[in-house]
Amino acid sequence: MSIRNLYKKGSSLVFLSVFAFGIFSCQTDLLDPVPQTQIIDQFAFDTPERISLQVNNLYTAVKNGQFLGGRYQVYGEIRANDFLNRTTNGVTGLLVWNQTVTETSQNDVISLWNTAYAAINQINVFLQGLDDNEAKFIAPVFAADYTTTLVPRFKAEARLLRALSYHCLVQLYAKPYTLGNPTGSPGLPLRLQAETSLANNDLARSSVAEVYSQILADLDFAEQNLPLTYGASASLLNVTRAHRNTAIALKTRVYLTMGDYDSVIEEANKIVSEDGPFTAATGVPHALQASVASVFASPQETTESILSFPFTAQNAPGTQNQLGFYYRSSASTSTNPGGGEYGLNQLGIMAPSSAWPDTDARRTFIYKVGTEYYWGKYPSGTPFLDKAPVIRYAEVLLNLSEAIARTTAGVDERALELLNAVRQRSDNTVSLAPADNTELLDALKLERRIEFLGEGLRSMDILRLNEEFPAKGSVGAVPSTALNYIWPIPSNELAANKLMTRNE
Repeated sequence: MSIRNLYKKGSSLVFLSVFAFGIFSCQTDLLDPVPQTQIIDQFAFDTPERISLQVNNLYTAVKNGQFLGGRYQVYGEIRANDFLNRTTNGVTGLLVWNQTVTETSQNDVISLWNTAYAAINQINVFLQGLDDNEAKFIAPVFAADYTTTLVPRFKAEARLLRALSYHCLVQLYAKPYTLGNPTGSPGLPLRLQAETSLANNDLARSSVAEVYSQILADLDFAEQNLPLTYGASASLLNVTRAHRNTAIALKTRVYLTMGDYDSVIEEANKIVSEDGPFTAATGVPHALQASVASVFASPQETTESILSFPFTAQNAPGTQNQLGFYYRSSASTSTNPGGGEYGLNQLGIMAPSSAWPDTDARRTFIYKVGTEYYWGKYPSGTPFLDKAPVIRYAEVLLNLSEAIARTTAGVDERALELLNAVRQRSDNTVSLAPADNTELLDALKLERRIEFLGEGLRSMDILRLNEEFPAKGSVGAVPSTALNYIWPIPSNELAANKLMTRNE
């Protein structure tokens, strides 16, 4: 009796998360027992409930605490200079913060790669299973329109999650699309088929351009086949499950990292009104919230949050993966203490400056314990079950603003209005008025740095603009020409995949 395997540089079983979604089992011979948390592959697609369970589990794989459940967002912040390491804990990103990761760094370079590719293969196994079992999707077990309605939607959700995973990986392990020649730059092994054994471990790296092409193909498919909304009252699902606007929003991010600003504008205009107040006219009615604090206050299910990954006490990201754990003070006298792993760099973003005045509501996320400053954007308390943010409407507005600014001369009126919409939501005493295009672009970079502090976008912005990672504390700057500008390929991938090459 065969069990589907995950690709994880060694065979590990595809399983359905018992603690989150329940248990299914099948009849087995007593001499050939099968663990009760697994579904045998030939039965996994026999009922709508089992298929829905597998879709849920795709999200569980991607939101693993070692990946988009916390670690990826943290790594995207601490490589830059807005946070200082306080605990010298090698398990919680010390080497990432130091810019000294190696191909044998187990807690970050290896773990994130393995977790992400395991999620990708789980997605591929599911997609293959839908195709292989299509003949089963008939009445009376399945609705008459199951193959024309739910199957395309499930495929779209799976492909969106695959696109998201590959986009995250290509940010870390390959040169930026905008640095050099993307068609000649080594990207990632582009694994698109279901692997249930180790037979196909050997796979050469596709180019950066080819990886991005696949990401966009998946997102285009997702846009065409995802639902517009899960219903006006389904606020939780509209935040935690992919819908049409999720695909569009992610495309604005992908095109921005490619420097394809015309495409950013084309995609963003699908969900951003021409004039303020900016809203999405179709699908989920995305809009900025009146208060940025409300976006991160429980239950974090506003129409500004386009995609976030949820957690419960029974389905937590893990103690050393929780976002609040990293950024909140460990002092027992502080409210909702965390691990105190990273404090704010007083010479970084919070440095006294008229650019980020005290009147800005986002400064209320800063709190002081003793002589240290910490970031309180994730306030839930132990265990920290704040949703892990992936993309917000504020990012779409700033993506659009920057794309307009980079394709027009001077200070474009709409680009400035989009920028001020985000700034004035948190500080209505300020109306940015840059004198020229350079000042507008500088204001946009600063606004992104403030608005998304602690959400993991800082490294992506540095990389796509080919800027250096700034110096901080005892750590020197890392220019785009340095070998450690991107992460090394993990040693276990190099050992198992004979066609894999190192980053040079």
